[in-house]
Amino acid sequence: MAKLNFGGTEENVVTREEFPLSKAQEVLKDEVVAVIGYGVQGPGQALNQKDNGINVIVGQRKGTKTWDKAVSDGFVPGETLFEIEEALEKGTVICYLLSDAAQIALWPTVKKHLTPGKALYFSHGFGITFNEQTGIIPPADVDVFLVAPKGSGTSLRRMFLQGRGLNSSYAIFQDATGNAFNRVIALGIAVGSGYLFETNFKKEVFSDLTGERGTLMGCIQGIFAAQYEVLRKNGHSPSESFNETVEELTQSLMPLVAENGMDWMYANCSTTAQRGALDWWKRFRDATKPVFEELYNSVATGVESQKSIDSNSKPDYREKLDAELKELRESEMWQTGKTVRSLRPENQVVEA
Repeated sequence: MAKLNFGGTEENVVTREEFPLSKAQEVLKDEVVAVIGYGVQGPGQALNQKDNGINVIVGQRKGTKTWDKAVSDGFVPGETLFEIEEALEKGTVICYLLSDAAQIALWPTVKKHLTPGKALYFSHGFGITFNEQTGIIPPADVDVFLVAPKGSGTSLRRMFLQGRGLNSSYAIFQDATGNAFNRVIALGIAVGSGYLFETNFKKEVFSDLTGERGTLMGCIQGIFAAQYEVLRKNGHSPSESFNETVEELTQSLMPLVAENGMDWMYANCSTTAQRGALDWWKRFRDATKPVFEELYNSVATGVESQKSIDSNSKPDYREKLDAELKELRESEMWQTGKTVRSLRPENQVVEA
């Protein structure tokens, strides 16, 4: 483990140089890693481990779309794909990758199979941190830890296939065997992490829920909609409004930020753009900071987790979700986006 300096603060970080895949394979050589849940994170993590030579099996309900997906991804029924209870029995490491609501529902079954020395692995601190709401309290004789990739399971898999890694956080909640650190880091490397930075379950879920509701998803959709609506109200066409709001940001500017930082992106734009951005960014910070403070407080006090549990546990959750996503999808802005994306050069067929 290395201590790296981030903005004047030292953090514990583990890289693939100091903990190579060969070491991860050695640590996990006698483990059976049972991935329970094949929805958002499951496929990416299971397939990356499989390709990295880890003994991984998938636990899923037979006859479901996710069971069929696991089969199409190369997991073999009766060999590497099992009903959930059988996978829980076989696994020495239980990768608990169901949705938060589904984790609550299945917990009594999972707990029954957590025999001494096993490990319980999460990719989210929700169930443990909000255990008064979830009821997820592991037995004292198993390791409990998490690896949380900083992106979707789809991104994790795509980057792995490109020979790249997606950064992840790691945390140890319970070290019953004395080997929890090696186990969690080995799993982090095996699922395709670029590097791993230390956190704890509480900080992971607080930052994650804030980020999802904030700049990663909720806030960015909100500011996209606000700018797009102002441009349209002032007579700009849908195409112009979308390009100036979304397309230029995602296709041109954010890759520059990812490459070398915001200052570098500013330096590679026109002087007029630089001046305007420097004049206005603090006003946007000051306008939105109270909203972020309200959001963080809602996360920290358990309001957001309870909303999530209550909503996602309802039998009509999927139908309501689809209706809300339809509202986004059918809005003028994102219908325009669909057309704009089709006009990107890589999506056009050019006749010779």
